[in-house]
Formats: sequence, C-alpha cells, structure tokens
Amino acid sequence: MQSKTPLFCSVTFCDREFEKLIFSTEMERLNSELYLQNCYIMQENERLRKKAQLLNQENQALLSELKQKLSKADNEGPQPKSGPNFDLGLCSTSSPNGSSKPTKP
Repeated sequence: MQSKTPLFCSVTFCDREFEKLIFSTEMERLNSELYLQNCYIMQENERLRKKAQLLNQENQALLSELKQKLSKADNEGPQPKSGPNFDLGLCSTSSPNGSSKPTKP
C-alpha cells in the first residue's frame, strides 16, 4: 500500500508559498515607500542646510557691521554717561493735530 500525502499538506504548502509571495511583495512596496520618504527628507535637509548657510552669512555680516559701528564710536571719544537710548525712531512724537508739543487736557 502506497502512502499518499494528504490533500491539506499540499494546500498548506501552497498557502505558505502564497503568503511568502505576498509578504515579499508587501516588503518591496514598503521598501519603495521608505526609499521615497528618505529622498524627500534628504531634499528637505539640503534645502534647510542652504537656508542655514545664508542665515549664518547674514548674521556674520550684521555682526561685522555692529563691530565696525562700535569701533567707530570708541574712536570718536567717550560718550556722556547717560542712560541707554532705546529710541529707535519707530514712533512719531507729533500729536494728532500736527504739532510736536503734547496737547494739554
């Protein structure tokens, strides 16, 4: 008498192979998605690196300009010892009627 392989074994084998194929295909899809995400991240990183470089150059130029102004102020002699001048010229001192004197209530 010859022993036969039960039918469920061959079906199980096919199911496993099919699962491997699906798993392989899913892994390839996931790998492709991750690759694209990595490419986008690298592009964004490069863009931000260039922006940081420009900001650093601007910062260095402003620092150099500030140092020159401070050096020039030191060379002009000592300034009178008064409090710091915080007037940046951002506000107008004129009243709504056009005069520069404050109006009396």
